[in-house]
Amino acid sequence: MISELERRLRAVDLRVTGPRLAVLAELDIHPHADADTIATGVRRRHHPVSTQAVYNVLGVLTERGLVRRIEPAGSPARYENRVGDNHHHIVCRSCGLIGDVDCAVGEAPCLDPSTTHGFVVDEADVTYWGYCPACQTSRAADAAAPAERHTHVHPKVKETP
Repeated sequence: MISELERRLRAVDLRVTGPRLAVLAELDIHPHADADTIATGVRRRHHPVSTQAVYNVLGVLTERGLVRRIEPAGSPARYENRVGDNHHHIVCRSCGLIGDVDCAVGEAPCLDPSTTHGFVVDEADVTYWGYCPACQTSRAADAAAPAERHTHVHPKVKETP
């Protein structure tokens, strides 16, 4: 029986290989993962593979449209297998957690630019920034904690007459 992952690969005329199946499976488990996280997961759950092989697989899967590469500022490239719907992302400024946000308005590209400079726009990439619930709680707890008071005690200096 052909798996869903095999169907995805064959639909874009890619050979079904162990590393390709393993990378797609990891992206099902860990959306928005970086290549090192994917490689670690593949090695743990599937079979030995080099990090370079994972980068190669991600490159081919991205090129064929099975995987989307996103690059939030200050973060390594991340990969996801939610493709074709021009969704956006929300990123936590503190821990880097990334969530999906459906299209802002209407169908792709979701946003109409004020000018296109002659381009045909087919995608809009919006990144929302903020703090995830866990980091909000942590920040609130830090703000509520009394500030440590640092008192510097000077030793008394004996005066001489």
